[in-house]
Amino acid sequence: MKFSNEGKYSFHVSTGTIISGHFQENDTYVTRRPKGMSDWLIVYTLDGEGYFQTPSGEKTCGEGDITLLKADVPHKYGTCPGSKWNFLWAHFPRLSEVALLPDEEVFISKIINEHIRKRIYRSFKRVLRDSREGTVLWHELCENAIREILLLVAEGLNDKFDPRIKQIMHILSQKMVDPIRIEDLAKSVCLSSSRLSHLFKHETGETILEALHRMRLRQAALLLKHTDRTASDVALDVGFHSYNHFAELFRLQFGISPRNYKSSL
Repeated sequence: MKFSNEGKYSFHVSTGTIISGHFQENDTYVTRRPKGMSDWLIVYTLDGEGYFQTPSGEKTCGEGDITLLKADVPHKYGTCPGSKWNFLWAHFPRLSEVALLPDEEVFISKIINEHIRKRIYRSFKRVLRDSREGTVLWHELCENAIREILLLVAEGLNDKFDPRIKQIMHILSQKMVDPIRIEDLAKSVCLSSSRLSHLFKHETGETILEALHRMRLRQAALLLKHTDRTASDVALDVGFHSYNHFAELFRLQFGISPRNYKSSL
């Protein structure tokens, strides 16, 4: 490692190395790299504010922001004046997934969806853990976690759904086999049942129940195709307690009964 002009330490990172950390810094924190660096830097701000200065200008990041700094870009970054900055970070060699994000010296994306925030946080913690433990495949494990973060950010850029609807879709996928109450879903996103139902239909073109059935039937078709489970077993696996109801919906969706679908494969 080496020391920056302000006495704060910074890492000189060799190409191909993954280094990560969790910093909580006051407004005296600053790092300067007038020649840039050979790797990329990704930062997830947990709270507080930080800034990034590059030849194209200055950008600030706050709670819930993912910041991606390109390799070979002269830069300076630190804690915003009068603030504190609590952030996770990782240096990494260029990965193909960065091509899915805007080609900017510093790209900042605010993660609104709470489910995605938690996934990103867990991914960063895996990078921290695996890089510290240094097992045989630690580098590959860290790369996979960083790839997941980049993919989640890229997916968010292409997702036009209201964040509340996206949150409901995540809940439906997680609790697909459990009984679902519209009232409980509405509370999870601070809406009334009627408002949620209207918004969901407007955003997706289908009702919440139709979306749930679509998820269940898609999973059922995959299980029928790729496992030895019977049609009756699959109905229960995906959350249908009435086989007749399952078979009726399956036929409407795929134009064939579940048992005939399986036997035709």
